Amino acid sequence: MMKFNKSDILLALETITIAGEGQNMVASGAVTNVMTFADEVVVDITMASPALHIKKRAEADIIKTIQEKVFLKAKVQVNITVQAPAKPSNPNLIKGKPMPGIKNIIAIASGKGGVGKSTVTANLAITLSKMGFKVGVLDADIYGPSIPIMFDLANERPLSVNIDGKSKMKPVENYGVKVLSIGFFTKPDQAVIWRGPMASKALNQLIFDAAWGELDFMLLDLPPGTGDIHLSIMQSLPITGAVVVSTPQTVALADAKKGVAMFQQQSIDVPVLGIIENMAYFTPAELPDNKYYVFGKQGAKHLAEDTKIPFLGELPLIQSIREAGDAGHPVALQDGTAIEEIFIDITKNVVRETVKRNKALPATQAIQITTMAGCSAVK
Repeated sequence: MMKFNKSDILLALETITIAGEGQNMVASGAVTNVMTFADEVVVDITMASPALHIKKRAEADIIKTIQEKVFLKAKVQVNITVQAPAKPSNPNLIKGKPMPGIKNIIAIASGKGGVGKSTVTANLAITLSKMGFKVGVLDADIYGPSIPIMFDLANERPLSVNIDGKSKMKPVENYGVKVLSIGFFTKPDQAVIWRGPMASKALNQLIFDAAWGELDFMLLDLPPGTGDIHLSIMQSLPITGAVVVSTPQTVALADAKKGVAMFQQQSIDVPVLGIIENMAYFTPAELPDNKYYVFGKQGAKHLAEDTKIPFLGELPLIQSIREAGDAGHPVALQDGTAIEEIFIDITKNVVRETVKRNKALPATQAIQITTMAGCSAVK
């Protein structure tokens, strides 16, 4: 049996040029790996063009050349990876620099819907405002915007203002908080039936075509899950950190865990400031000393401990929280109540973790995600 080695294969491949790439495939760096074993040859190459006919041509040329120039009966396997140059999804993409005038951008997320994420966002925003911070809320829940209702702004519409010769949206303001939402541009009974790119485009307009002014905190009310909107947000904005909201039951915690994992992915790397447990327990008015753990006990707290993420606090299951949100007058506005104190404590924890994060870590960069076609051999 004829013996040949990697050098023989590379010499042969130097005679092949991939269509449209000029240099031979070895000189251009297209050949990323060559392995030989007996009469078998494995060649890994990377190409810029995803065109099927170019890939097929390159594969055929490699097989033919190796069999003609090295060994006629060689068994040749070609693995092609297509790695096209990344295209920015947004011409206004900010890479690692804060938005002008906005000091901290906090994403409020949940893996599962119905856990009270928007309620928490609204009350955190109001509590921050009462503490003296300049606050804005971007309702990024494109398909189920609820922030306009909670801020009693359902019938409002943003005005247009001229900033440095450009027309910008002026956020609607109530309770000392600036608000923008897709809900301002749709009718209450109108479903938003958009594919991902259209939803992302609308979201970018709310971010970049708005006159937010000076803000200490911008809170992003994200939709539930880990999908297209989340990636669009993180590609468009350098998020300071994320807060994950969950209820204690196992079903919600399983999704919350995925939400935490999304932010911690190496390609995303957004610091998770902490976890908030909503609907932690129920205390009936006639039994003020009793706590009933309707959805399970301290599930989110245990998740925080398991993932080594700060636990920011727990919120009880109280009818007045729901009623206040539905009425457009969030419960954090009610001075001197026990629930206001709970929100104050949680908000202080969020501020504390934000300060710690800003001292310990560099500014988060807007992520870039590229799509890679094809597959490569495990090396």
